[in-house]
Amino acid sequence: MGYWELEEGNNCVEKTWITTKIATALGLVGSAYHIVLYQPETTLEALTRATAGTVTMASLGAIFGMATCISAQVREAPDDPLNYFIGGCSSGVFLGARTHSAITGVTACIGLGSLAMFTKIGKMEGWKISGEPKL
Repeated sequence: MGYWELEEGNNCVEKTWITTKIATALGLVGSAYHIVLYQPETTLEALTRATAGTVTMASLGAIFGMATCISAQVREAPDDPLNYFIGGCSSGVFLGARTHSAITGVTACIGLGSLAMFTKIGKMEGWKISGEPKL
């Protein structure tokens, strides 16, 4: 099953596992591009960079999945887009803590929270990014 097929507010472990896997894959791809673009001097430096980037992205995915699901349970509003804002904002706060920057944390909180919330709203309302135009 995919992420959107699972009921909101339930199956928190499974939803978190899915978001963690997706974020880990994105982290691996991003780390590979970073290593290619900015050549490390040693193999150990390349491994360290790849590990740091991948683990950070995996953590962001896990935090998002768990915060979104727990928020849906606690607020007893499983389909509320605010749950996704809370999950995205939680991930952004983690990113700020990881970089030791309050500005990064606040900006990432607003940015990731808004992106997640509008993704949920778009999914609920059937928005399409590409495809045949409706006449």
